[in-house]
Amino acid sequence: MWKIRRRVLRLIMESSRSSYPDEFGAFLRAKHRVIYEIVLLPGTISGGSSVIYNLMMKPIDFTIVGSVHSHPSGYPIPSQADLDMFSKTGDVHIIVAYPFTMESWRAYDRDGNEIEVKVID
Repeated sequence: MWKIRRRVLRLIMESSRSSYPDEFGAFLRAKHRVIYEIVLLPGTISGGSSVIYNLMMKPIDFTIVGSVHSHPSGYPIPSQADLDMFSKTGDVHIIVAYPFTMESWRAYDRDGNEIEVKVID
């Protein structure tokens, strides 16, 4: 089972609020299946309906296990573009939705299946 530190989830929510009405996007870093940090890629472009990552800037780093991005629309359901990215960029992906509260998010595996990620202190 994947876990995420509460402080990291709070940082994601605050970053998503700060980016609103545009999307926020980053990558997730974990050790022993515990997500403990986000990784911002230089050159990332955020817009109202997408985040474009400059994947050439993604470091070769095996602690990067997936991605996180926001959906200003309020629905944390992956789009086809999300599913395509999930399949190429890791094992755990989080979508946070407006109003960006600790309850307005979901996690998915690389195939787009919803998975449980436990919030820990």
